[in-house]
Amino acid sequence: MSSQATAPAKPQRDTSARTYAQELRRKHPRRLISRLILIAITIVYALFPVVWIVSVSLNPANTNVVRQIIPANATLQWYEQLLNGSGFPFLTWLWNSILISFITMIISLGISTFGAFALSRFRFYGRKTTLLTVFLVQVFPSSLLTIAIFNIVLQLGEHVPAVGLNSHGGAILVYLGGALGINTWLLKGFFDTVPREIDEAAIIDGASHWVMFWRIIFPLVRPILAVVAILIFIATYNDYIIALTLLKDTSQQTLAVGLNLFISDTGTDWGLFAAGALLGAIPIVVLYLFVQDYIVGGLTSGAVKG
Repeated sequence: MSSQATAPAKPQRDTSARTYAQELRRKHPRRLISRLILIAITIVYALFPVVWIVSVSLNPANTNVVRQIIPANATLQWYEQLLNGSGFPFLTWLWNSILISFITMIISLGISTFGAFALSRFRFYGRKTTLLTVFLVQVFPSSLLTIAIFNIVLQLGEHVPAVGLNSHGGAILVYLGGALGINTWLLKGFFDTVPREIDEAAIIDGASHWVMFWRIIFPLVRPILAVVAILIFIATYNDYIIALTLLKDTSQQTLAVGLNLFISDTGTDWGLFAAGALLGAIPIVVLYLFVQDYIVGGLTSGAVKG
């Protein structure tokens, strides 16, 4: 006796968004048109600087005045000049920025995560004082502390040259001090949203605090870790004041400081500046594409059954 195999039923697609759009188009056409206009204005506002700098980087006239998106006689000579390293060590600046930002991101994210977990889950003497101190330290912008930071790193370098002036170690040390406070507060707020029933269930099952953190809590907080990682990387990558203060040699400088050399009292090399800015944005775009799934995902949803 032959039996006919039935194909598994395909799950129905969620049509709530499509239904809402149809209802909006049918009942409120003016509202839909206004939203589309607002979206178009936002897109144009966001993309205009990018389109402008692309045009400048392709302009052989070496000027920031462009009349067309793709200039006449568009050229890649500015990119070639940067990558060939003629006159300016662009690739060295780019590598320095990536190295310093990546190391700062990893160390700061690790310390902030453990600190936020302890402040969120444990109750100990001095906990509130620690939180208040961390908050008050972040009130003062780092630009007001530039002279103090310079003197501290100068004196520290006399004993430990690896973290002194004109060293990547010294810059990383300063960036860590500036990033730990706000990141710890941000992560703690997210840790507080994770239900404590998860901790209690893990402890009942005999899990240690480390197992509870690594196997249970850590997978649930990946979205906020991805956001904090991007914030740390971008803030360090784009910093100018600290890098200019601590790094003097051209071979040790970062991209933000190096690009400033294209601007002088006699004029600005707009072609090199625009090409360098576009190439310098690639690491941030790659990092965002790498962690975008964690940013979008809401992994804490449905973690505890009611």
